[in-house]
Amino acid sequence: MILVTGATGNIGSALLRELRGCGVGALRGFTRDAARAAFPEGVEAVEGDFAEPESLKPALDGVRSLFLVSRLGPDAHIIETARLAGVEHVVLVSSITAQTHPHLGPAGENLAVERLLKDSGMAWTILRPTQFASNALMWAASVREHETVRAPYADTGLPTIHPADIASVARVALTEPGHRGRTYALTGPEPVTARQQVEAIAAALGRDVPFTEVSRQEAHAQMAAVFGDEAADAVLDVTGGDVNDELLKVRDTVSRVTGSPAREFKQWAAENAHLFR
Repeated sequence: MILVTGATGNIGSALLRELRGCGVGALRGFTRDAARAAFPEGVEAVEGDFAEPESLKPALDGVRSLFLVSRLGPDAHIIETARLAGVEHVVLVSSITAQTHPHLGPAGENLAVERLLKDSGMAWTILRPTQFASNALMWAASVREHETVRAPYADTGLPTIHPADIASVARVALTEPGHRGRTYALTGPEPVTARQQVEAIAAALGRDVPFTEVSRQEAHAQMAAVFGDEAADAVLDVTGGDVNDELLKVRDTVSRVTGSPAREFKQWAAENAHLFR
């Protein structure tokens, strides 16, 4: 039995589809609202919430492999609960910033979760993806209202990754031998700037989408109101303010692990154009 947590999210939903497509057998999705979860046929929906860690126990009954995204709940309790339930292997989604910017608060938190998992006695595979293509959804409201998209560091290109590629690597790690005890840094196939992302969204919509670059100070004020000062600074550092060669590097991990090329940002934009209309 495989349990996918975050099963309605960008990665989890794609992972459930892939796992069903390859016929893995017993498969369960963990969600806050089982009645509304549109899972593939044959996937058992189990309701629970990481804010109530005890709700995870029934979901883990009979589970031998677990897909987990870091920092969505009390990770120490989640990992210990999984161990006590008899889980043998955990595939953890961390962040590439754990190796590129370990001094930043969120990166340090991810590293701490990685250490908890490694010390748990369960087998592990750690995925460290870079910036998600789906982060572009932060602009969706502006695009729908035909307003100007505003972003800092407009011409800094990061090798943005399609969430489905993270799911593809997770599916291989969960179902094929040779991936336990491995840490995979994951990127898309090419650097894509914020300006280019907006151009790709515009092309998918078939209309112009105005874009303007803003200062770090302006972007920080907007982000801090939502995430707080420290998180806003961390995001701004890794999207342009403090990038390094390790963060900018394009990696072939997705193609090596899955046998398929990593998806381009323009594919994500085309698949999700309806969210910007």
